Amino acid sequence: MERVQALFGIFVIFAIAWLLSENRRAARPSVALIAIGLQVAIAGLLLHVPLVKSALLLANDAVLALQAATEAGTSLVFGYLGGAALPFDEPYPGAAYILAFRGLPLLILVSALAALLLYWGLLQRIIRGFAALLERSFGVGGPVGFVASANVFFGMVEAPLFARGYLERLDRGELFMVMAVGMATIAGTMLALYVTILGPVLPNAAGHLITASLISVPAALAIATLMVPREGSPTQARVEVVSEASGSMDAIVRGTQSGLKIFLSVLAMLLVMIGLVHLVDAVLGLLPEVADTPLSLGRLFGWIFSPLVWLIGIPWEEAAEAGRLMGVKTALNELVAYLELAKLPEEALSERSRLIMTYALCGFANFGSLGIMIAGLATLAPERRAEIAGLGLKSIVAGTLATLSTGAVVGLF
Repeated sequence: MERVQALFGIFVIFAIAWLLSENRRAARPSVALIAIGLQVAIAGLLLHVPLVKSALLLANDAVLALQAATEAGTSLVFGYLGGAALPFDEPYPGAAYILAFRGLPLLILVSALAALLLYWGLLQRIIRGFAALLERSFGVGGPVGFVASANVFFGMVEAPLFARGYLERLDRGELFMVMAVGMATIAGTMLALYVTILGPVLPNAAGHLITASLISVPAALAIATLMVPREGSPTQARVEVVSEASGSMDAIVRGTQSGLKIFLSVLAMLLVMIGLVHLVDAVLGLLPEVADTPLSLGRLFGWIFSPLVWLIGIPWEEAAEAGRLMGVKTALNELVAYLELAKLPEEALSERSRLIMTYALCGFANFGSLGIMIAGLATLAPERRAEIAGLGLKSIVAGTLATLSTGAVVGLF
């Protein structure tokens, strides 16, 4: 029954995208069928083919190795705060784990490693392979295909950097594709961090998060095409990516500096966002209780998103909690939502529901990311600043619908 529910939900999600279209007559429903077929095919390949599953397990081991390598550095720099031996007895397991000193520094190491792989030319080859699949499946041009594929490894601002010379030439529909895919995926640096958060409660967390980002790309392209149909022929060009580093060590230095900026941004963002939620909950707590329970931001979002998460295969009795997580992700960000998911008691969500929500939360579609995206893309294409800002809220909707469809696809399996 839940699989039928998820299958129904997939088609409802794409129908919502069509209903929100700027031009329903120009929207091609066939792209939805292509996206669904591609999502199911990628999910089946990554989740059920033994050889591919083994490769994803290796990816998980690689992230754990990165985590251990990072801890070697944090132990030296921060001492027991960073994972070195404690000078006292730990009162309970996990009491000494401090996210800022043990979890977040992983961002810096991954950023440096990504810059090195980019300098060596390895990442470009992987990105081009996935881009070719998207170009053939959806008929998108080279710049859109390359940026969409690059979003699986880089951020929603970093990926468009590779095609900055072409952003001015993209039509409105193509520009929206770039924005929607950015909202529907996560950067490789953040993926590694989320693996450390979800690892204790989700086996092969890296494999699942990689799969989630890959599945969401075709969904985002199709949903973007339905919401803002392309006006003419696709913009054709071959995107050439050349690292600005002068050598391997220079690439590491550049990547480290970039990672440090991300580290500080995430640290500040967490501090401010969680503080703001606490203030909002304090104000809502002054209002009359509903069902003998104080109002909170989480409860409000739970009511709003409950029907949507039910559509993707979550049982109704768990929909309020799952909807709350979806609301936290939209209002704040997916990092806070994953932290909430990891600390939920076992009885709050079933194992299947936890897995579906892991996929549904895997994207940057939130209001904080919107500001970053608008600022970044407007800098790369200043002449289109007003158009980028005007498409901003739609991109959050498109990214959210895409990740929900990804959760529904996993619900089928």
